[in-house]
Formats: sequence, C-alpha cells, structure tokens
Amino acid sequence: MKLLVSALETSSNLHLKELKKHLSDDVELVGIFDKHLGNATYDISQLAVMGFVDAIKKLPFFLNLKKQMTLLAKDCDKVLLMDGSGFNLPLAKAIKKAYPNKEIIYYILPQAWAWKKGRIPKIEKYCDKLCSIIPFEQELYTQKDKIKYVGHPLLDEIKTFKTSITSYNKIAFMPGSRKYEIQSLMPIFREVRKSIDKEAILIIPPHFTDQYISEVYGDISDFVISKNTYKSLVEVDFAFICSGTATLEAALISTPFILSYIAKPFDYFIAKKLVKLDFIGLANIFSEKMGKDPIHPEFIQEEVTATNLLNSYHNFDTSKFLQNSNTLKNYLRQGSSLEVAKIINPAQ
Repeated sequence: MKLLVSALETSSNLHLKELKKHLSDDVELVGIFDKHLGNATYDISQLAVMGFVDAIKKLPFFLNLKKQMTLLAKDCDKVLLMDGSGFNLPLAKAIKKAYPNKEIIYYILPQAWAWKKGRIPKIEKYCDKLCSIIPFEQELYTQKDKIKYVGHPLLDEIKTFKTSITSYNKIAFMPGSRKYEIQSLMPIFREVRKSIDKEAILIIPPHFTDQYISEVYGDISDFVISKNTYKSLVEVDFAFICSGTATLEAALISTPFILSYIAKPFDYFIAKKLVKLDFIGLANIFSEKMGKDPIHPEFIQEEVTATNLLNSYHNFDTSKFLQNSNTLKNYLRQGSSLEVAKIINPAQ
C-alpha cells in the first residue's frame, strides 16, 4: 500500500513516528513528513511558518505544494492528513475533486471546537474517515459514521507517569519553539529562575543548533540544558511552560506547571477575535468539558511577569494537581496509534 502523508508540524511527526510502529512493512509513505521517518517527498524543515503574516508571505509556495501533492495522490492507495488544517483542508478538497474515490483519512482533526466551526461540513465532505483524539469532538459532527474517538497520541508517546509528588529539587523551563516566544519569555524566565533555589533545567527542541540557541535564547548560564522533554519533565518537581502541546504533556506526566504565553500583538489580536474559549491550555479546556476546575494556572500577554509566576508557584496546590492529572488520563483513556493503524489498513 502506498500512503500519501501530509504532516507539516513537528508534533504531527512525533505522532506519525508512533503510528509507523503499528503499520505493516508493506505500507510505503510518500508526501510531506520528517525525512527521518522515511523517503519524504518534502521534508518538514522546508515548511516552517510562524503566525498569520508569515503564512501570507508563503502563500504562493503552499499553493504550488498543494498542486504537487494532488498529483502525487494519483498513484497512492490512500491519503493521511495530520493536523495543519490551513493546508490540509484545501488539499483534501483538491484530491477529492481530482479522484472522488480516493480514501482520505484525517488524523489530529482541525480544532473546530475552538474556532471556525464552519469548517466541519467541509471536513465531512472531503474526508472519508475522521480520527478524533478528543472525546467531546464527536458531538460537533453530523456524520457519526465517519468519525471515531481513537484515543490520544501522547498516551502512546509518554512512557513514564508520576504517581506521587516528587522532591528532586529541580525545576524546568520551556519557553516554546518559536523565536518570538523564546525571546519574549526568556528574560522573564531568567528572573524567575534567580528567585528559586533549585537546579534549573532549560528544555530545548532537539533540532536546535548551538548557534541558534546562542542567538535566540540569550544568557543561559544559569540553566542546565536538556533536549529530552519527557525525561526532563519526569525528573523535575515543577515547570514553567509556554502554551502548546508541552503543557498537556506535563499534565499527563503529572508534573505541576504554570502556562505562560506571549504572542505577537497582531497574532494575538486576530486569535482573540477568532477563538472563543475560556482557557488556552488543552488540559484546562478538557477539564472544563468535564465540568471541573482548571488544572493549572495560565498567564497571557501582559500578565506574564516574574511576580505573577512566582506568586503562583509558591501558592500551587500540588496534591490537587496530581488528583486532576489522574482524572485527565482516565478521561483520554488510551493511546491512538494502534487504532489509527487499523483504520488505515484493516487487513493487517
């Protein structure tokens, strides 16, 4: 079987890595994904886009990429789309128009529950099978035969979970993966670090070079550098984390943390207009859906100050957090890789 894959984000490729473990050897991947996972036609390192302005600048490139991917689909048995709705939904439309009988599977669905619910009819129209990783997501869709909750991929990827409050005398800082996020949060994180008498671990994406780290992070002499997110989150007592997947990872591992986020002013203005949610952290969003209190504190834009972060840190209820973390794991139930592999290739 030849499978056309469109996985543009780093997080999608982590999920794809786990999924590959459950696919039989006769499934050949082509398309857009991390070159370390196979013979990628387009490597994700070519496709980094940050914010609305950057996306507009790269529009001609992505229009041509959609055309090339549609041509590739002709000789593929099935199509697997992962996250990245800005590119993947138009791609699904183009492929379905060119090849009406081509099966399109969408794994890591667009967050229509957060914004642009109007995309749901398009998703249902152009895609044949919808693999949901969020339990409440199915409520929004009308074609129930297409959508299935398959579990959450992080429960495949995280191998160690805490069962009690730890005392390693270590804290972690994760200022994000985008340049603007890092440069906005690092001065505040440095100030916070100086006020906490514990070993400080700075968790950095593994693909960042020493030169890039030096240029973007500034003075990191007070930190111990780690490029292993899961291992580090298990080995610290507390973390200060930029909004993103890492906050859900920490919540599932049961490492207490505070979410901080500073976006470009224009991007934040647009997001406020489009997204109608009380929280930005996935763990808090899930908790609200369960009718429960937030799992962790959130500080956004001007609220992100060393004073606010330190006050929240010193008043954090770790026992309650651990209890809520266990509730969250039970809510998500299991990993998703095996279920998605069965959907892609039922005969294996």
